[in-house]
Amino acid sequence: MMPAERVLFVDHTGQIGGAELILLDVVQGRKDSSVFLFEPGPLGQVLAERGMSVITSRWGRGLGQFRRDSSWLEALPLFGRLAAITAELAHVARRHDVLYANSQKAFVLSAIANIAARRPLIWHLHDIISPAHFGALQRRMQIFLANRFAAKVVVPSEAAAAAFIEAGGRRSLVEVVPNGLAVEPVRASQQELRQRLGLPSAPLVGVFSRLAQWKGQHVLIEALAKLPGVHGIIVGDALFGEQDYAAELRRLVAELCLGDRVHFLGHRSDVPLLMQAVDAMVHPSIDPEPFGRTLVEAMLAGVPVIATDAGAAPDILDHGRAGLLVPPGDARALSEALDAVLAQPEILAPQLDYASRRARTHYSLARMLDSIGLLIRNVGAGAAV
Repeated sequence: MMPAERVLFVDHTGQIGGAELILLDVVQGRKDSSVFLFEPGPLGQVLAERGMSVITSRWGRGLGQFRRDSSWLEALPLFGRLAAITAELAHVARRHDVLYANSQKAFVLSAIANIAARRPLIWHLHDIISPAHFGALQRRMQIFLANRFAAKVVVPSEAAAAAFIEAGGRRSLVEVVPNGLAVEPVRASQQELRQRLGLPSAPLVGVFSRLAQWKGQHVLIEALAKLPGVHGIIVGDALFGEQDYAAELRRLVAELCLGDRVHFLGHRSDVPLLMQAVDAMVHPSIDPEPFGRTLVEAMLAGVPVIATDAGAAPDILDHGRAGLLVPPGDARALSEALDAVLAQPEILAPQLDYASRRARTHYSLARMLDSIGLLIRNVGAGAAV
């Protein structure tokens, strides 16, 4: 049965990051719905290829320069364009039953636009609301607008829910819906994969994430300096104005004389397959993450996982039963964990089996889509009463 609600999904970017991968799943089968993007890019192209109606703002190109940890004073020169986008949103929203904001920037403008549009508004919050990620004024504005205008706030983990509530958000708004994946990796020989990619046959670990300081790729590089003979791949690119950090990583590799052992592969669309080339997957975020898609992908791929003990990672890894946990920002602890995993991989078989079963039962795509679909129906029905 096709979803009946006409939903206007809103996202601030045309790029495809973790939140946008979730959006691509959520819009499945919603041919009567539309997607409003602030700027053009690969996301709009993929949505159009899947038969979605895509509306791109006339005024949003280049807004990526305003980062989520920026001061709102930095947005003042952009005020006119933000107001124009808000007016566009309000106009388009009136043709839909429900507004669904898929990012922080999308939610702020959707909430303001909704003063005129008056449609039930869902915020899919893919972030941890904390000083590590947002300025004080941004946090206050987010919470005020959520408490005032949101019908529901969807979060992917208990860690994200706790941060929202601690910041002042109303508990009754929160709906915890873990991100779901339908990724069943095409099984490939590790040796063949490495040969195809030109990677060494030596011990190999990898981190799979966009390049950003809080994602902690530098911690892995520092850990590799303590592990002679171990190679690392860094998969991902700087998507949201974080090119300075990308350059800093390359400088760090040069300073530590790791140029022959650290391999930058850039953005890849074949991450679940690529993960099978490594002996361990590292999730080294130094600040709490609201979720960890790559954790689940690695669990499905049968790859040992080492993650920082913060945010959603402890829950996803069942507090160490499905992977190893290390303190955030601790390169020595990470190197010791990697050394243990690489030294005796055979003893990890029970953990890998448990991780695979947990990923399939707790983080399935069907479970996520059923939960979000029910939420949209309930919110839409409540507005119609």
